[in-house]
Amino acid sequence: MKKPEDFVNKKVLDMPFSGIRKFFDIASEMDDVISLGVGEPDFDTPWPIRERAIYTLEKGRTVYTSNAGLLELRREICNYIKRTLDVNYDPKTEVLVTVGGSEAVDAAMRTVVGPGDEVLVVEPSYVCYKPCVTLAGGTPVVVNTTAEFDFRLQPEQILEKVTDKTKAIIACYPNNPTGAIMEYEDWAKIAEALKDRDILIISDEIYSELTYNGKKHCSPVQFPELRDKTILVNGFSKGYAMTGWRLGYAMGPAPIIKQMIKVHQYVIMCAPTISQRAAVEGLRSCDGEVEKMRKQYEMRRRVMRQGFLDMGLDCFEALGAFYLFPCIKSTGLSSDDFCTQLLYDQKVAVVPGTAFGDAGEGFIRCSYAYSIDDIKKALEKIAVFVEKLKK
Repeated sequence: MKKPEDFVNKKVLDMPFSGIRKFFDIASEMDDVISLGVGEPDFDTPWPIRERAIYTLEKGRTVYTSNAGLLELRREICNYIKRTLDVNYDPKTEVLVTVGGSEAVDAAMRTVVGPGDEVLVVEPSYVCYKPCVTLAGGTPVVVNTTAEFDFRLQPEQILEKVTDKTKAIIACYPNNPTGAIMEYEDWAKIAEALKDRDILIISDEIYSELTYNGKKHCSPVQFPELRDKTILVNGFSKGYAMTGWRLGYAMGPAPIIKQMIKVHQYVIMCAPTISQRAAVEGLRSCDGEVEKMRKQYEMRRRVMRQGFLDMGLDCFEALGAFYLFPCIKSTGLSSDDFCTQLLYDQKVAVVPGTAFGDAGEGFIRCSYAYSIDDIKKALEKIAVFVEKLKK
């Protein structure tokens, strides 16, 4: 007789659990732990967004929306992309509202990837990309970025991994976990390298509102040769502090979005109605609130980076998202050992770089989406731990 696990798809059985959640779960069972591990804003969702949600509930506007999402919201998303990236999209045919950015990534993979297809996965990267490729029947092929180039994607790194099976490439900038960004000249090199190749780009831009030192977010869709070969993924979780509202979107060529709606239709039906109506208000009136949060993150970023430098850990200057990726190679510990020992010795939770791919070995991810007091306390404890390792 079969055991229960024998019924499980082997692809799922072979899939590891998230390395992020591993340390979060351990920390949650310990007392007095300071966590820098989870990428979740510590700010409340801006009041105008919450107020619109309350009004929606009071009026009983809780029925399904269209599969693609409220047209009102899709229009506002297009307006947002126009004013931030100066790129035009048709709200009726080129936008799909999803349950968070993660569903947008999954729907994109299921729509364009099949057995025999290879997808280049730029690492270090968010943990869902390779599993989504595998579940869609494709083969993930890792493209490792390096600290030498501030974890920015180089065209040569792509071209050396391209084969006749390469269907797409997925990249996240601003990057989780490194905080790296891609500027205009970086994407210009990629555009030149890929302009004559039939390779789709899935560009996860969930941290697009969070760039620092006066840098402005840049997207591959701003290049005419890439606009119609790119699925842009974004959402409201990070910049708008709406993680639990579960709302994201995908934008791309109408023929691809049309097919993505099929996947979304049969699996999800539609994104949460209340979240959609609330997000309309966010896009219309919360630029100022987003900027206030961004400035707070920028201040915390400076404090945290200086803390790592002061304790002798190399830490490149991340210019986006809300993570730092300090190098711990000088301690002689692996990323996993460093994080485990730090957790039990000083009750500080951070995430090993290897949770985001092999390229993350020798690094740890630390989120500064926490109060400045917690950040300072954590830095003091990490400094004590690092000093112990030197003795």
